[in-house]
Amino acid sequence: MISTTSQRVSADDPSLAHFLYALMSAFPIFFLPTLVGLFINFGQRASCSGVMISSHLRWQRHSIIGFMLMGGIGLSLTQLWLSSIVYTIAILWFCHRIVKGWLNLADGTAV
Repeated sequence: MISTTSQRVSADDPSLAHFLYALMSAFPIFFLPTLVGLFINFGQRASCSGVMISSHLRWQRHSIIGFMLMGGIGLSLTQLWLSSIVYTIAILWFCHRIVKGWLNLADGTAV
């Protein structure tokens, strides 16, 4: 007879946040992994009770939504040079948010 035991994941387990940062960092691939990460993030918002993990989930949501807003602004601009500048600023800002959040998560501190 084979018995299986399941391990309970703690509310302060940072593995989900690490996974979501990995999905965010894959944004050049059609932006789809970032959207999947956003949907997972919204789904985990209510079940997360730890201060550190909830601050990282909030940081990720604000990063993705801000990136989408800046991308929408860049898309609505008619001059190519101006939209390129907005896209470049948005990408650099988003990369900065990913790196800063992921390093704080690795250190075990809230954002």
